[in-house]
Amino acid sequence: MSLLDRLADAHIESAAERGEFDDLPGAGKPLPADDAAHVPEHLRAGYRLLKNAGFVPPEIETRRELREVEDLLTRALPQSDEARELTRRARWIELRLAQSPRGRALLRESGYSDRIRERLFASDHSNADR
Repeated sequence: MSLLDRLADAHIESAAERGEFDDLPGAGKPLPADDAAHVPEHLRAGYRLLKNAGFVPPEIETRRELREVEDLLTRALPQSDEARELTRRARWIELRLAQSPRGRALLRESGYSDRIRERLFASDHSNADR
C-alpha cells in the first residue's frame, strides 16, 4: 500500500470515528443498481465521468427526442395536422437513429422501432381512410 493510500485510509477512519458519515443521505440503505453494468470494467470510470459531466452520446439524445415526440403523438388528436407533423418528425428521428450502428442497436434492443412502426402504420391507415 502506498503512502497516499495509507494517508487516505487514515483520514477516512478518523472521519468515521468522529461520526462524520453517520447522517449522510441514504445511510443504511442499499446502493443503487449499477447502470454501467453493461460497460466493460476498464471503461466504467470514463463513462461515469462523462455521465456526471452531463455528456450524453448523440444516439441516446436522439432516442430521448424520439420518446418525447412519441409522447406528444399520444396526446395529439388523431387525424390532426399536429399528429401528421409529429408522425413525420418521428420518422425523421427514427431515420437518423437507423443511420448509426449504435442507434440501430438501441432501436433493436428496446423494441422501440417496432412500437414506432406500429403507430406509424396505424396512422398511415387512418390517413388513407380520409
